[in-house]
Amino acid sequence: MRSPEDLAALRSPEGRALLAELRDHDPGQALALATRLRRDHPVELVSAALTQARLRQRAAAKFGADAGRMYFTPGGVEQATRTVVAEHRAARFKELGVSALADLCCGNGGDALALARAGIRVLAVDLDPLTAAVARANAEELGLADLVEVRCADVTDVDVSDYDAVFCDPARRGARGRIFDPEAYSPPLSWAMEVAGRVSHAALKVAPGIPHELVPAGAEAEWISDGGDVKEAVLWFGTPTPGVRATLLPDGATLHTSLAAKLPDPPVRPVGRFLHEPDGAVIRSHLVAEAARQIDGGLIDETIAYLTSDTLVRTPYATPYKISDVLPFSLKRLRALLRERGVGTLTVKKRGSAIEPEELRRKVKPAGPNSATVFLTRVAGAPSMLIGTPVRDATLGGDD
Repeated sequence: MRSPEDLAALRSPEGRALLAELRDHDPGQALALATRLRRDHPVELVSAALTQARLRQRAAAKFGADAGRMYFTPGGVEQATRTVVAEHRAARFKELGVSALADLCCGNGGDALALARAGIRVLAVDLDPLTAAVARANAEELGLADLVEVRCADVTDVDVSDYDAVFCDPARRGARGRIFDPEAYSPPLSWAMEVAGRVSHAALKVAPGIPHELVPAGAEAEWISDGGDVKEAVLWFGTPTPGVRATLLPDGATLHTSLAAKLPDPPVRPVGRFLHEPDGAVIRSHLVAEAARQIDGGLIDETIAYLTSDTLVRTPYATPYKISDVLPFSLKRLRALLRERGVGTLTVKKRGSAIEPEELRRKVKPAGPNSATVFLTRVAGAPSMLIGTPVRDATLGGDD
């Protein structure tokens, strides 16, 4: 699909029939399937339908059942916001009283759709004609066209004065891959922040690795994870909660503090019975100390974001493991210990270690019916390996 005309062909009765036939196709049979379909349909349409069917299959991880009715560009699938994240953001805008929002750099329309489903009127803007056409088609296919106006335009030319909020998701990829300098975003972060100042509320999507010193005074920086994986960071303007926030989806647990109330780093302690691995959003938001306070825990090393405690206190912001061994790092010793315990399923986690998990597995050759987790890290500055089991494991019995 290279143009709005190609999209129109896919939305024709013939195109829709092709997409329906390809809905659950096996990608491994694509060549044979294409050969058969080209006997009855134009070559270009078959090619576009096959590509779109593959994109829908990829998009299902982000959009669920909606993906089967939506249209995508390749870059749009890669950069699209997951529905659970877009719904979280839309709910926050709704709580702020937003009724009309300009979605600048809307892509394939994932955020615009979530906002519209929350009852917010949306102007969705994208510079690329095909991308704008896809966003418009998606709003129509999902019955949201009455709330979503799509415009193909340069976002820097858009008048946002009729809207009480702005959401901006600048392009953070270039010809050479990811862009880490916020001023190299398209449009630059400084421009997006200037636009944010024109409306009552705004959210600007940024790379999760944005340095904290670049967060403007008075803004709230929110890091969001989904299923334990950090997905994005957002700078919020016009909220009553400036500071930093970690939000964990899909459950929605959120940890927040103002900059003035941030806690100092927790003390370094000897490794206790439990090791706690903070969620990535907690680490990125520099809220490890706040999570440590919830479990009455300390750090195992002043530079490593692993927490330890002698008693088990649950928090949604860290995953607990019961630790059986704390040893100086030694491949030979680890290999012998795993063999002795019959460990064949080895989960390797690392923080502060140069050894890659796959490299370790190749060298220790785990074999046997049992499982374990090994943490390659530092304890009070010394290279160490901690061996344990997730607390959720039934073998812990009463310790859980």
